[in-house]
Amino acid sequence: MPTSPTILALGGAHIDRRGQVSGIYVPAASNPGIMREDVGGVVFNALRSVVKRGVSASLISVRGGDAAADTVASAIDNAGITDLSVVFLDRTTPSYTALIDAEGELIVGLADMALYDLAFPKQIRRAKVREAIAAADAIMCDANLPTAALERLLALAGGRPVFAIAVSPAKVVRLAPLLDRLSLLFMNRREAAALVGAEPSGKTLVDALRRAGLNAGVVTSGSAPVLGFDDTGIFEIDPPAPRKVADVTGAGDALTGATVAALLRGLPLRAALREGLAAAMLAIESPQAVPSFTITTFTQALALVPEPREVA
Repeated sequence: MPTSPTILALGGAHIDRRGQVSGIYVPAASNPGIMREDVGGVVFNALRSVVKRGVSASLISVRGGDAAADTVASAIDNAGITDLSVVFLDRTTPSYTALIDAEGELIVGLADMALYDLAFPKQIRRAKVREAIAAADAIMCDANLPTAALERLLALAGGRPVFAIAVSPAKVVRLAPLLDRLSLLFMNRREAAALVGAEPSGKTLVDALRRAGLNAGVVTSGSAPVLGFDDTGIFEIDPPAPRKVADVTGAGDALTGATVAALLRGLPLRAALREGLAAAMLAIESPQAVPSFTITTFTQALALVPEPREVA
């Protein structure tokens, strides 16, 4: 990788609404709480973490011709990301609404993202997209892109590393025919189970993912050890305990972004994933999906991340 790598990301950049219940969550009832609205999206959140770690970035997404689209565009610009997205004036900008409990754990999420399925397969064939891919050192994408768009993207990527994000158990299966062409896939335990059709753990899970074609992956599971594997072996890292819990919603995106940034700086996956876990801890401690932090703050968080241990 060059000393100043550039990355192109393709996927979700939309309105994120997070409602947090104030007390004990009661199903099928009115619950008092607070609703916050921000700009998010799996690949956009991860890309903001990449930029915070010193990598230049561009983003290709799609949005509607509404006020929400202006909000999304402003957030991309404010993050220091080059916006190559396309606007459909007659469509509604995608959104994601999450309901979380008083401890910050997800109760349910609602994804209103039909525009991604409709628009991405055609957009990926545009000459400007091919030019953007050719200008990048690496690619990051999420499974908000349908399989047809992902296939075309990987065909255009050439020898560039492609980092993919599972998004959800329902969407990760879009990547199933393409696993052997990914450099690294980020997923949680439920998304990994959706890929292999079972719920194994540890080496058994990695063996199943490898049989499915995946050569390298990161599997998170809340506060449980994070599982990583590549051609050098299988390892686990215990996530550091956050000093406070504000919202766990953006932790996985922060982990992905900081890990990818470290990989682009030339670190091996074991060392890069430690940086990802430091960023995830800072995200959990903040009400913002992508918190601000200084080099000192990040270094202090990194010091709390244990060294990896090998999985036999």
